[in-house]
Amino acid sequence: MRDHPGTLALVLAGGRVDDLGVLTWHRPKSAVPFGGLYRVIDFALSNLMHSGIDRAAVLSQYRSRSLIEHLGRGEAWDMIGRHRGITLLPPYTAPDRACWYRGTADAVRQNLDFVHSLAPEVVLILSGDHVYRMDYRPMIARHRESGADMTIAFTPVEPGGGGRYGLAALDCGPDRDFGRVLDYREKPEDSPYSWASMTVYCFTPAALGRFVAAAEPSPGRETVEFGRDVIPAMLAAGADVRGYCFRGYWGYTRTVEEYWRTSRDLLGPSPAIDLDEWGVCTNLAPRAVCDRQPLLLGSSARVADSLVHHGCRINGEVVRSILFPGVVVEEGAVVRDSIVFHDCRIGRGAGLWRVIADEDVAVGADARLGRDGGAITLCGWRNRIAAGSVIGAGSVIHPGPGEVAGGYPDGSEIRGEE
Repeated sequence: MRDHPGTLALVLAGGRVDDLGVLTWHRPKSAVPFGGLYRVIDFALSNLMHSGIDRAAVLSQYRSRSLIEHLGRGEAWDMIGRHRGITLLPPYTAPDRACWYRGTADAVRQNLDFVHSLAPEVVLILSGDHVYRMDYRPMIARHRESGADMTIAFTPVEPGGGGRYGLAALDCGPDRDFGRVLDYREKPEDSPYSWASMTVYCFTPAALGRFVAAAEPSPGRETVEFGRDVIPAMLAAGADVRGYCFRGYWGYTRTVEEYWRTSRDLLGPSPAIDLDEWGVCTNLAPRAVCDRQPLLLGSSARVADSLVHHGCRINGEVVRSILFPGVVVEEGAVVRDSIVFHDCRIGRGAGLWRVIADEDVAVGADARLGRDGGAITLCGWRNRIAAGSVIGAGSVIHPGPGEVAGGYPDGSEIRGEE
Protein backbone atom coordinates (compact mmCIF):
# COMPACT_ATOMS: atom_id res chain seq x y z
CA MET A 1 0.00 0.00 0.00
CA ARG A 2 1.34 3.42 -0.93
CA ASP A 3 1.13 5.44 2.29
CA HIS A 4 2.29 8.69 0.70
CA PRO A 5 1.38 8.67 -3.00
CA GLY A 6 1.59 12.48 -3.04
CA THR A 7 5.22 12.59 -1.86
CA LEU A 8 8.17 12.79 -4.22
CA ALA A 9 11.62 12.14 -2.74
CA LEU A 10 14.76 13.75 -4.15
CA VAL A 11 17.95 12.08 -2.91
CA LEU A 12 21.10 14.20 -3.09
CA ALA A 13 23.68 11.56 -3.91
CA GLY A 14 26.16 12.87 -6.42
CA GLY A 15 28.83 14.67 -4.48
CA ARG A 16 32.37 13.88 -3.44
CA VAL A 17 34.09 15.21 -0.34
CA ASP A 18 37.86 15.42 -0.09
CA ASP A 19 37.55 14.48 3.61
CA LEU A 20 36.90 10.84 2.60
CA GLY A 21 40.08 10.81 0.54
CA VAL A 22 40.76 7.73 -1.57
CA LEU A 23 37.40 6.16 -0.61
CA THR A 24 35.67 8.63 -2.95
CA TRP A 25 38.31 8.63 -5.67
CA HIS A 26 36.20 6.45 -7.96
CA ARG A 27 32.72 6.80 -6.46
CA PRO A 28 30.39 9.42 -4.92
CA LYS A 29 30.22 9.47 -1.15
CA SER A 30 26.70 7.99 -1.19
CA ALA A 31 28.07 4.84 -2.90
CA VAL A 32 30.83 4.19 -0.36
CA PRO A 33 30.51 0.60 0.96
CA PHE A 34 29.29 0.35 4.53
CA GLY A 35 28.59 -2.37 7.06
CA GLY A 36 30.01 -5.31 5.12
CA LEU A 37 27.20 -5.60 2.61
CA TYR A 38 25.66 -2.18 1.96
CA ARG A 39 26.26 1.26 0.46
CA VAL A 40 25.63 4.41 2.47
CA ILE A 41 22.70 5.42 0.23
CA ASP A 42 20.87 2.22 1.24
CA PHE A 43 19.79 3.86 4.50
CA ALA A 44 17.93 6.72 2.85
CA LEU A 45 16.36 4.40 0.27
CA SER A 46 15.33 1.84 2.90
CA ASN A 47 13.80 4.61 5.01
CA LEU A 48 11.75 5.66 1.99
CA MET A 49 10.61 2.09 1.40
CA HIS A 50 9.53 1.59 5.01
CA SER A 51 7.77 4.98 4.95
CA GLY A 52 5.66 3.97 1.96
CA ILE A 53 7.33 6.50 -0.35
CA ASP A 54 8.03 4.72 -3.61
CA ARG A 55 8.65 7.55 -6.07
CA ALA A 56 12.18 8.87 -5.85
CA ALA A 57 14.78 10.62 -7.96
CA VAL A 58 18.51 10.44 -7.30
CA LEU A 59 20.56 13.50 -8.24
CA SER A 60 24.10 12.46 -9.09
CA GLN A 61 27.04 13.77 -11.07
CA TYR A 62 30.40 12.64 -9.63
CA ARG A 63 31.66 9.34 -11.14
CA SER A 64 28.21 7.80 -11.01
CA ARG A 65 28.93 4.39 -12.52
CA SER A 66 29.03 2.47 -9.24
CA LEU A 67 25.93 4.30 -8.01
CA ILE A 68 24.02 3.58 -11.23
CA GLU A 69 24.94 -0.10 -11.00
CA HIS A 70 23.86 -0.20 -7.38
CA LEU A 71 20.49 1.46 -7.95
CA GLY A 72 19.60 -0.83 -10.82
CA ARG A 73 15.90 -0.47 -11.55
CA GLY A 74 15.00 0.02 -7.88
CA GLU A 75 13.88 -3.54 -7.18
CA ALA A 76 15.91 -3.83 -3.97
CA TRP A 77 13.77 -1.10 -2.37
CA ASP A 78 10.47 -2.16 -3.99
CA MET A 79 10.51 0.91 -6.21
CA ILE A 80 9.52 -0.63 -9.49
CA GLY A 81 6.05 -0.56 -10.97
CA ARG A 82 3.56 1.51 -12.86
CA HIS A 83 3.43 4.43 -10.42
CA ARG A 84 6.69 4.00 -8.57
CA GLY A 85 10.37 3.86 -9.31
CA ILE A 86 13.79 5.47 -9.02
CA THR A 87 14.83 8.03 -11.62
CA LEU A 88 18.45 9.07 -12.00
CA LEU A 89 18.83 12.80 -12.69
CA PRO A 90 22.35 13.64 -13.91
CA PRO A 91 23.42 17.10 -15.11
CA TYR A 92 22.43 17.93 -18.67
CA THR A 93 22.87 20.48 -21.42
CA ALA A 94 20.01 22.61 -22.70
CA PRO A 95 19.57 25.70 -24.92
CA ASP A 96 19.73 27.96 -21.86
CA ARG A 97 22.42 26.14 -19.84
CA ALA A 98 25.32 23.71 -19.99
CA CYS A 99 26.90 23.16 -16.62
CA TRP A 100 27.42 20.79 -13.74
CA TYR A 101 25.29 20.94 -10.64
CA ARG A 102 26.64 23.83 -8.62
CA GLY A 103 25.57 22.80 -5.15
CA THR A 104 22.63 20.97 -3.61
CA ALA A 105 20.06 23.69 -4.23
CA ASP A 106 21.24 24.24 -7.78
CA ALA A 107 20.88 20.51 -8.48
CA VAL A 108 17.22 20.70 -7.44
CA ARG A 109 16.73 23.98 -9.32
CA GLN A 110 17.92 22.38 -12.55
CA ASN A 111 15.29 19.67 -12.12
CA LEU A 112 12.25 21.72 -11.12
CA ASP A 113 10.63 20.76 -14.41
CA PHE A 114 10.81 17.12 -13.38
CA VAL A 115 9.26 17.95 -10.00
CA HIS A 116 6.41 19.95 -11.54
CA SER A 117 5.71 17.22 -14.11
CA LEU A 118 4.79 14.81 -11.30
CA ALA A 119 2.69 17.38 -9.39
CA PRO A 120 3.53 16.09 -5.89
CA GLU A 121 1.82 17.39 -2.77
CA VAL A 122 5.09 17.29 -0.80
CA VAL A 123 8.71 17.21 -1.93
CA LEU A 124 10.99 15.36 0.47
CA ILE A 125 14.70 16.13 -0.05
CA LEU A 126 17.27 13.82 1.55
CA SER A 127 21.02 13.49 1.76
CA GLY A 128 22.20 10.12 0.50
CA ASP A 129 25.23 9.91 2.79
CA HIS A 130 23.90 9.59 6.35
CA VAL A 131 23.32 6.43 8.39
CA TYR A 132 20.06 6.39 10.33
CA ARG A 133 16.63 4.78 10.55
CA MET A 134 13.69 7.16 10.29
CA ASP A 135 10.03 6.87 9.45
CA TYR A 136 9.37 10.01 7.42
CA ARG A 137 5.57 9.79 7.77
CA PRO A 138 5.21 11.66 11.11
CA MET A 139 7.40 14.50 9.82
CA ILE A 140 5.41 14.76 6.60
CA ALA A 141 2.15 14.73 8.56
CA ARG A 142 3.28 17.56 10.85
CA HIS A 143 4.51 19.53 7.86
CA ARG A 144 1.14 19.24 6.14
CA GLU A 145 -0.88 20.00 9.28
CA SER A 146 1.14 23.13 10.02
CA GLY A 147 0.94 24.54 6.51
CA ALA A 148 4.66 25.30 6.67
CA ASP A 149 6.63 26.25 3.60
CA MET A 150 9.52 24.04 4.71
CA THR A 151 10.18 21.58 7.53
CA ILE A 152 13.70 20.52 8.49
CA ALA A 153 14.58 17.40 10.48
CA PHE A 154 16.97 18.11 13.36
CA THR A 155 18.79 15.86 15.79
CA PRO A 156 20.33 16.88 19.13
CA VAL A 157 24.11 17.35 19.32
CA GLU A 158 26.48 18.96 21.76
CA PRO A 159 26.42 22.77 21.40
CA GLY A 160 29.02 24.13 19.02
CA GLY A 161 29.45 21.53 16.33
CA GLY A 162 32.89 22.81 15.37
CA GLY A 163 31.87 23.62 11.80
CA ARG A 164 30.47 20.14 11.17
CA TYR A 165 26.71 20.75 11.11
CA GLY A 166 24.05 23.24 10.23
CA LEU A 167 22.73 24.35 13.63
CA ALA A 168 19.42 25.92 14.58
CA ALA A 169 17.52 27.50 17.43
CA LEU A 170 14.03 26.00 17.73
CA ASP A 171 11.06 26.93 19.87
CA CYS A 172 10.48 23.25 20.77
CA GLY A 173 10.39 22.52 24.48
CA PRO A 174 11.99 19.36 25.92
CA ASP A 175 8.83 17.32 25.41
CA ARG A 176 7.89 18.64 21.98
CA ASP A 177 9.07 17.46 18.60
CA PHE A 178 7.92 20.24 16.32
CA GLY A 179 8.26 24.02 16.29
CA ARG A 180 9.39 27.10 14.42
CA VAL A 181 12.98 27.61 13.36
CA LEU A 182 14.06 30.84 15.05
CA ASP A 183 17.59 31.02 13.64
CA TYR A 184 19.82 28.84 11.48
CA ARG A 185 23.58 28.91 10.93
CA GLU A 186 25.34 26.68 8.44
CA LYS A 187 28.39 24.93 9.92
CA PRO A 188 29.46 27.72 12.29
CA GLU A 189 32.77 27.33 14.08
CA ASP A 190 31.03 28.18 17.35
CA SER A 191 27.35 28.33 18.20
CA PRO A 192 25.17 27.95 21.30
CA TYR A 193 22.62 25.92 19.33
CA SER A 194 22.30 22.17 19.86
CA TRP A 195 19.96 21.07 17.04
CA ALA A 196 21.81 19.80 13.95
CA SER A 197 20.23 19.59 10.52
CA MET A 198 19.99 16.03 9.20
CA THR A 199 19.67 17.33 5.61
CA VAL A 200 16.10 16.02 5.53
CA TYR A 201 13.74 18.68 4.16
CA CYS A 202 10.00 18.76 3.48
CA PHE A 203 8.84 21.42 1.04
CA THR A 204 5.56 22.46 -0.41
CA PRO A 205 6.18 22.48 -4.18
CA ALA A 206 5.28 26.17 -4.47
CA ALA A 207 7.78 27.22 -1.79
CA LEU A 208 10.46 24.97 -3.24
CA GLY A 209 10.04 26.45 -6.69
CA ARG A 210 9.95 30.01 -5.42
CA PHE A 211 12.94 29.96 -3.08
CA VAL A 212 15.19 27.57 -4.98
CA ALA A 213 14.67 29.46 -8.23
CA ALA A 214 15.54 32.75 -6.51
CA ALA A 215 18.51 31.48 -4.49
CA GLU A 216 21.85 33.14 -5.08
CA PRO A 217 25.27 31.96 -3.94
CA SER A 218 26.85 33.61 -0.92
CA PRO A 219 29.49 36.25 -1.65
CA GLY A 220 32.69 34.64 -2.87
CA ARG A 221 30.97 31.32 -3.58
CA GLU A 222 30.02 29.65 -6.84
CA THR A 223 27.65 27.01 -5.45
CA VAL A 224 24.09 27.36 -4.16
CA GLU A 225 23.37 25.24 -1.09
CA PHE A 226 20.24 24.62 0.93
CA GLY A 227 21.92 25.13 4.29
CA ARG A 228 24.12 28.07 3.41
CA ASP A 229 21.83 29.95 1.01
CA VAL A 230 18.21 28.77 0.80
CA ILE A 231 17.30 28.35 4.48
CA PRO A 232 18.70 31.75 5.59
CA ALA A 233 16.97 33.41 2.62
CA MET A 234 13.66 31.83 3.56
CA LEU A 235 13.97 32.95 7.19
CA ALA A 236 14.93 36.46 6.09
CA ALA A 237 11.87 36.59 3.82
CA GLY A 238 9.55 35.57 6.64
CA ALA A 239 8.74 32.13 5.25
CA ASP A 240 7.21 29.58 7.60
CA VAL A 241 10.12 27.24 8.37
CA ARG A 242 9.54 24.52 10.98
CA GLY A 243 11.78 22.04 12.72
CA TYR A 244 10.97 18.39 13.33
CA CYS A 245 12.98 16.88 16.20
CA PHE A 246 14.42 13.39 15.67
CA ARG A 247 15.99 11.65 18.67
CA GLY A 248 17.06 8.33 17.16
CA TYR A 249 20.50 7.23 16.02
CA TRP A 250 22.10 9.36 13.32
CA GLY A 251 25.55 8.57 11.93
CA TYR A 252 27.63 11.06 10.00
CA THR A 253 30.01 9.78 7.29
CA ARG A 254 31.51 12.96 5.86
CA THR A 255 35.07 12.34 7.07
CA VAL A 256 37.21 9.22 7.43
CA GLU A 257 37.02 9.49 11.22
CA GLU A 258 33.23 9.84 11.17
CA TYR A 259 32.86 6.96 8.74
CA TRP A 260 35.10 4.92 11.03
CA ARG A 261 33.16 5.77 14.20
CA THR A 262 29.80 5.07 12.55
CA SER A 263 31.10 1.72 11.29
CA ARG A 264 32.27 0.84 14.79
CA ASP A 265 28.67 1.27 15.97
CA LEU A 266 27.91 -1.99 14.14
CA LEU A 267 30.12 -3.98 16.52
CA GLY A 268 30.11 -4.94 20.18
CA PRO A 269 27.58 -6.85 22.32
CA SER A 270 24.89 -4.17 21.94
CA PRO A 271 25.52 -2.38 18.63
CA ALA A 272 23.92 1.03 18.16
CA ILE A 273 23.13 0.05 14.56
CA ASP A 274 21.12 -3.17 14.20
CA LEU A 275 20.93 -3.74 10.46
CA ASP A 276 18.45 -6.60 10.74
CA GLU A 277 16.10 -4.70 13.05
CA TRP A 278 16.37 -1.62 10.84
CA GLY A 279 15.39 -3.65 7.78
CA VAL A 280 18.09 -2.14 5.57
CA CYS A 281 17.84 -3.35 1.97
CA THR A 282 20.53 -3.38 -0.68
CA ASN A 283 21.22 -4.53 -4.23
CA LEU A 284 23.28 -7.72 -4.19
CA ALA A 285 23.72 -7.97 -7.96
CA PRO A 286 26.85 -5.74 -8.39
CA ARG A 287 30.08 -7.70 -8.02
CA ALA A 288 27.88 -10.84 -8.11
CA VAL A 289 27.49 -10.68 -4.33
CA CYS A 290 24.25 -12.68 -4.53
CA ASP A 291 26.06 -15.57 -6.22
CA ARG A 292 28.92 -15.96 -3.75
CA GLN A 293 29.58 -19.14 -1.84
CA PRO A 294 29.01 -19.26 1.93
CA LEU A 295 31.58 -17.99 4.41
CA LEU A 296 34.35 -20.54 4.89
CA LEU A 297 36.26 -20.69 8.20
CA GLY A 298 39.41 -22.82 8.21
CA SER A 299 40.72 -24.85 11.12
CA SER A 300 43.12 -22.04 12.09
CA ALA A 301 40.55 -19.23 11.83
CA ARG A 302 39.68 -17.00 14.76
CA VAL A 303 36.89 -14.43 14.38
CA ALA A 304 35.79 -12.20 17.27
CA ASP A 305 33.41 -9.21 17.43
CA SER A 306 33.39 -8.86 13.65
CA LEU A 307 31.08 -8.80 10.65
CA VAL A 308 32.30 -11.29 8.06
CA HIS A 309 30.16 -11.96 5.00
CA HIS A 310 29.62 -14.72 2.47
CA GLY A 311 32.28 -15.34 -0.09
CA CYS A 312 34.99 -14.76 2.53
CA ARG A 313 37.62 -17.41 3.31
CA ILE A 314 39.25 -17.02 6.71
CA ASN A 315 42.26 -18.99 7.91
CA GLY A 316 43.78 -16.23 10.04
CA GLU A 317 42.62 -13.93 12.83
CA VAL A 318 39.89 -11.30 12.44
CA VAL A 319 39.07 -9.13 15.47
CA ARG A 320 36.76 -6.10 15.76
CA SER A 321 36.67 -5.77 12.00
CA ILE A 322 34.25 -5.63 9.08
CA LEU A 323 34.94 -7.77 6.02
CA PHE A 324 32.95 -7.42 2.80
CA PRO A 325 32.19 -10.39 0.50
CA GLY A 326 35.11 -12.14 -1.14
CA VAL A 327 37.83 -11.21 1.35
CA VAL A 328 40.52 -13.84 1.87
CA VAL A 329 42.57 -13.90 5.09
CA GLU A 330 45.33 -16.49 4.79
CA GLU A 331 46.86 -18.55 7.58
CA GLY A 332 48.80 -16.54 10.14
CA ALA A 333 47.40 -13.20 8.92
CA VAL A 334 45.90 -10.77 11.45
CA VAL A 335 43.14 -8.22 10.72
CA ARG A 336 42.34 -6.04 13.74
CA ASP A 337 40.13 -2.97 14.03
CA SER A 338 39.94 -2.74 10.24
CA ILE A 339 37.41 -2.41 7.42
CA VAL A 340 38.22 -4.46 4.33
CA PHE A 341 36.15 -3.98 1.17
CA HIS A 342 35.23 -6.56 -1.47
CA ASP A 343 37.68 -9.14 -2.81
CA CYS A 344 40.78 -8.12 -0.92
CA ARG A 345 43.39 -10.76 -0.11
CA ILE A 346 45.48 -10.62 3.05
CA GLY A 347 48.50 -12.86 2.56
CA ARG A 348 50.04 -15.40 4.90
CA GLY A 349 51.47 -13.81 8.03
CA ALA A 350 50.41 -10.27 7.02
CA GLY A 351 48.86 -7.82 9.47
CA LEU A 352 46.35 -4.94 9.29
CA TRP A 353 45.76 -2.66 12.26
CA ARG A 354 43.25 0.22 11.99
CA VAL A 355 43.17 0.03 8.19
CA ILE A 356 40.43 0.79 5.67
CA ALA A 357 41.26 -1.13 2.48
CA ASP A 358 39.24 -0.42 -0.66
CA GLU A 359 38.22 -3.09 -3.17
CA ASP A 360 40.62 -5.56 -4.85
CA VAL A 361 43.65 -4.86 -2.65
CA ALA A 362 46.22 -7.64 -2.34
CA VAL A 363 48.50 -7.60 0.72
CA GLY A 364 51.56 -9.78 0.35
CA ALA A 365 52.91 -12.27 2.86
CA ASP A 366 54.30 -10.79 6.11
CA ALA A 367 53.44 -7.20 5.08
CA ARG A 368 52.36 -4.81 7.84
CA LEU A 369 49.85 -1.96 7.45
CA GLY A 370 49.01 0.46 10.25
CA ARG A 371 49.59 0.12 13.97
CA ASP A 372 47.50 -0.78 16.99
CA GLY A 373 46.32 2.51 18.48
CA GLY A 374 47.68 4.53 15.55
CA ALA A 375 45.91 6.84 13.12
CA ILE A 376 43.68 5.25 10.47
CA THR A 377 45.56 4.00 7.41
CA LEU A 378 43.82 4.19 4.02
CA CYS A 379 44.59 1.88 1.12
CA GLY A 380 42.99 2.80 -2.22
CA TRP A 381 41.58 0.14 -4.50
CA ARG A 382 43.51 -2.24 -6.77
CA ASN A 383 46.80 -1.86 -4.96
CA ARG A 384 49.31 -4.62 -4.42
CA ILE A 385 51.37 -4.45 -1.24
CA ALA A 386 54.57 -6.39 -1.76
CA ALA A 387 55.59 -9.15 0.64
CA GLY A 388 57.38 -7.87 3.71
CA SER A 389 56.45 -4.20 3.16
CA VAL A 390 55.75 -1.99 6.19
CA ILE A 391 53.24 0.89 5.90
CA GLY A 392 53.17 3.30 8.84
CA ALA A 393 50.01 4.34 10.69
CA GLY A 394 48.00 7.19 9.21
CA SER A 395 49.43 6.64 5.75
CA VAL A 396 47.41 6.99 2.55
CA ILE A 397 48.03 4.67 -0.41
CA HIS A 398 46.53 6.21 -3.53
CA PRO A 399 44.37 4.01 -5.78
CA GLY A 400 46.11 1.59 -8.13
CA PRO A 401 46.67 -0.39 -10.13
CA GLY A 402 50.18 -0.43 -8.79
CA GLU A 403 52.59 -2.15 -6.42
CA VAL A 404 53.83 -0.69 -3.14
CA ALA A 405 57.07 -2.10 -1.79
CA GLY A 406 59.43 -1.20 1.03
CA GLY A 407 59.05 0.67 4.29
CA TYR A 408 57.12 3.90 4.87
CA PRO A 409 56.93 5.98 8.06
CA ASP A 410 53.70 7.11 9.70
CA GLY A 411 51.66 9.59 7.71
CA SER A 412 53.15 8.78 4.30
CA GLU A 413 51.45 9.61 0.99
CA ILE A 414 52.16 6.62 -1.23
CA ARG A 415 51.64 5.89 -4.92
CA GLY A 416 52.32 2.42 -6.19
CA GLU A 417 54.59 1.66 -9.10
CA GLU A 418 52.98 0.31 -12.28
